[in-house]
Amino acid sequence: MNIDLGTHQAYAYTGGKPFDPTQPCIAFIHGALHDHSAWTLPARWFAHHGHSVLALDQPGHMRSSGPVCPDVPAIARWLLKVLDVVGAQDVTLVGHSMGSLIALEAAAQAPERIKRLVMVGTAYPMVVSTALLDAAEQRPAQGIEMVNNFSISTWASKPGYPGPGFWLHGGNRALMHRVLASNREVNLFSHDFRLCNDYRSAEMAMPRVRAQTHLVLGERDQMTLPKATALLAQGLQAQVHTVCAGHSLMHEDPEGFLSVLRQITAANAA
Repeated sequence: MNIDLGTHQAYAYTGGKPFDPTQPCIAFIHGALHDHSAWTLPARWFAHHGHSVLALDQPGHMRSSGPVCPDVPAIARWLLKVLDVVGAQDVTLVGHSMGSLIALEAAAQAPERIKRLVMVGTAYPMVVSTALLDAAEQRPAQGIEMVNNFSISTWASKPGYPGPGFWLHGGNRALMHRVLASNREVNLFSHDFRLCNDYRSAEMAMPRVRAQTHLVLGERDQMTLPKATALLAQGLQAQVHTVCAGHSLMHEDPEGFLSVLRQITAANAA
């Protein structure tokens, strides 16, 4: 689905069904050097179970045109503009890693509009090592290998995702290379990871959030350590859920992750 924002277009995967603004909306926001495809399974499930879905490509990433945004709050403003244009109502934001910070900012900027906030594989502050930042800038291929090794906690997912013959590590590596190549004007690897590292506004954002908040964490996450979520959990009075996976929990344990999202939405609907 292409969304006309005036000066440029945003792309959203809608889960295989047309977007219906009269239904509750779930907007999925991807992490650094990823795109909408990170959310394929939950996007399709919710689109076929009473929700309208927007799994977005961020500005300057893959199918969304326009310049990249300079910081996390600016991406949040872009996200809210997308929701305005499509007329989304009863909005749940689900963001992974960098996307979780964007979702937090959007929930703070529009507290009356965002009803539920789900921060996946999150941490605050989301500190990125100097070695990884340098690799992202100077040696992207090496940096991608570093991220891949830290994001996935096992070499052998079972029974394989999304089925036998699919290589989790190879697929994630190929996606990051594809996203990196999608913008020839900006090094998206360096850009995205520096935005994560530089974000320091959660203390100001959290008191403005009115959304019911959930943290979904990977027990074996080495990128955003679960212990680094204490400030978010306390400041947002969030419910904390864990999945037996690493940072790439939506892919490493897709059914477990979907089960948690289903529980969250079912509890909210009750």
